[in-house]
Amino acid sequence: MSKLLRRIGARTCLLLVAIGILNARPGYADDEPRPLPGTQPLTQSGDLSALMRSGFEKFLLRELDASVALRERHWIRDFSSREAYEKSVHPNRERFRKLIGAVDPRVPVGDLELVSSVHQPALLAETSTYSVFSVRWPVLLGITGEGLLLLPKSPPIARIVAVPDADQTPEQLTGIAEGIPPEKQFARRLAEQGCLVVVPVLISREDTLSGNPAVAMTNHPHREWVYRQAFEFGRHIIGYEVQKVLALVDWFASENARHRAPIGVAGYCEGGLLAFSSAALDTRIDAALVSGYFDSRQKVYDEPIYRNLLGLLREFGDAELASLVAPRALIVEHSPTPEVAGPPTATTGRSASAAPGRITTPADSSVAAEVTRAGQIFPKEAPVKSAITLIAGESNQPTGFGSEAALRALIKGLGVGDAWRPSAAPAGRSAKVDPAPRQERQLRELVEYTQRLLRLSHKVREQFWIKAKPDLGADKWAEQTASYRDYLWDEIVGRFPPPTLPANPRTRQVVDRPKWTGYEVVLDVYPDVICWGYLLVPKGMRKGEQRPVVVCQHGLEGVPNDTVTEDPKAPGYGPYKGFSARLADRGFVVYAPHNFYRGGNEFRQLQRKAHPLKKTLFGLTTIQHQQHLDWLASLNFVDGERIGFYGLSYGGNTAVRVPALLTKYACVISSGDFNEWIFKNTTTDYFQSMVYHNVYEVWEWDLGHTFNHSDLAALIAPRPFMVERGHTDGVGIDEWVAGEYARVRRLYAFLGIPERTEIEFFNGPHTINGVGTFDFLHRHLKWPKPSGD
Repeated sequence: MSKLLRRIGARTCLLLVAIGILNARPGYADDEPRPLPGTQPLTQSGDLSALMRSGFEKFLLRELDASVALRERHWIRDFSSREAYEKSVHPNRERFRKLIGAVDPRVPVGDLELVSSVHQPALLAETSTYSVFSVRWPVLLGITGEGLLLLPKSPPIARIVAVPDADQTPEQLTGIAEGIPPEKQFARRLAEQGCLVVVPVLISREDTLSGNPAVAMTNHPHREWVYRQAFEFGRHIIGYEVQKVLALVDWFASENARHRAPIGVAGYCEGGLLAFSSAALDTRIDAALVSGYFDSRQKVYDEPIYRNLLGLLREFGDAELASLVAPRALIVEHSPTPEVAGPPTATTGRSASAAPGRITTPADSSVAAEVTRAGQIFPKEAPVKSAITLIAGESNQPTGFGSEAALRALIKGLGVGDAWRPSAAPAGRSAKVDPAPRQERQLRELVEYTQRLLRLSHKVREQFWIKAKPDLGADKWAEQTASYRDYLWDEIVGRFPPPTLPANPRTRQVVDRPKWTGYEVVLDVYPDVICWGYLLVPKGMRKGEQRPVVVCQHGLEGVPNDTVTEDPKAPGYGPYKGFSARLADRGFVVYAPHNFYRGGNEFRQLQRKAHPLKKTLFGLTTIQHQQHLDWLASLNFVDGERIGFYGLSYGGNTAVRVPALLTKYACVISSGDFNEWIFKNTTTDYFQSMVYHNVYEVWEWDLGHTFNHSDLAALIAPRPFMVERGHTDGVGIDEWVAGEYARVRRLYAFLGIPERTEIEFFNGPHTINGVGTFDFLHRHLKWPKPSGD
């Protein structure tokens, strides 16, 4: 018997050794993380979220550098004559008009109105040659311009809009209030030469007016306050104020019927931006002076957010804009700018939620190089020439703004000679002018106009969607909405090219549970751009078995493990309740990718770098998800036709965007985000509105006139779509969510597939509920529920 036991024991040992040899993976110690079969070992360490952001930045900076050479493809210039040239660049001019949001029809300007009161006459000051009046003029429905008119007592030699910086008043630029040295009061100096001059008020960079409802809660500059509301409707503080300038040009043109005089614009810093943009748009302007603004715009992402323009650098640097002014005279004065280090400091009780951004005097070499580049656009032998002139100090050093040399060049560019009259300070009729009430009126008008756009936006969206006919049925819906998907991708999200690198998956095992194994995954997309996530693979799958996948998307400041951890004490457990792990327990393959929205303002500044390229971070994450999907579908245990998406919070926002573009997602759940999104983003009447918070990356150009959340869900249709909503979730209120979802339910009913959509309300906060949504996934991904569920 003992011999028999010894023989059995020996054979057992040999068998165990043989099994060990068969199962061993050469090169891995017992405690070393093992990769998923068929992938390379993941050896990267450290913060992979930070690595991903760093890769995004390197990629975007390369794209920005490349944009200069690529701009020419957007231009088809004909230099054969002035008429031919202006006709050839007209499409560029109109694209720039749309880009700054100067698209609304202006109200006709019959005449300027004098502004006075019982205690404040309209006439503020006068000299022997001109008078200064307080005036206003109509611009858009409900929007007026206000400022000062410097009216010569003889017929004017020219009519000029003199635009101050945002933190200067017309009175200062005219010399009837302190704040600007006499030699820099260029509105007054131009009036002394015999010009009719109007000086408009700009919205300031301050944050103190009661016309800004955010003033009690935030440090938003007034210009940013308008920007935050307007961007979502394809409007902009720049566009609004360019319209004010062009309304004056309308008036000047009508006055030319009485006495003809050339039209000019001149501006400093923010006013220089507006003068430059106005001259680029309107060929009735004969000459322009741009002081303290002209430069390479390659780092526009560092400037204040109220200068942020979607797609600017794809087609327009300052040199290209100068080519829209040509062959008219453009005088560039290299002068010191106001030093704006950032938004106003947040005082006690107010959140520091304004976007960072600074204004600094550009390098002499940078200004000179951009002026040179503007001239080089025009062939030497061409009949049409650039008429750009750089005014600077010795060795191109900055000169003071509104210098005599610059003003003389402007007068010469207007074709009215170069004689120069001596200066004489105006005599004041009114010792004090309080600019605050006027500033408040101007701010309130812009806010109310934009809020009116919000109130009417549903009608504009309905008109945008007019060609989509749900009564043709679900089978025709994808074909009908293909152009809308392209519009969303190209005009709003920003379409990046497909991945240029193979996925090259690297993985390592990070979790081992009774029912599944978890792997950390890194994939390549572009040079420096990676995907990162966690893959949970069920155990016990049969050979050749292919299972459905649920892509579980975390929210703001989250990481993949937040959706996986089942420890309520873990920092990331919070609202996710381990929903990735719970779905893996149910037999689903689960993939939890990392999205861009982590790192505070660090990731928000990446959005600033994407916008000039007419791109967004959602555009980049869409390409990441494309790589995720392709790799998942390549795994032999995955059914690539059954991949669903389930995201919470910012992940729920991702749920209505990425699957709207990537049709490989078979079903979609948006949790803790689906909303009357346009209202939430732009209303000033609700404290949870995005306009009050540090989320300056969320506004999407003209989204309010094209896609609300229900419209994005329409691009997901006819695929199954679900909303998960907690009654006490502060991202919105039930009535908003229910109202927006009703549009989705109606669409699916009209398509004849009402069973493919649903909403679950539950008594809870901003969290995964995981009841109806889990049932939804089982049903539409065709995976049986666990027994007893």
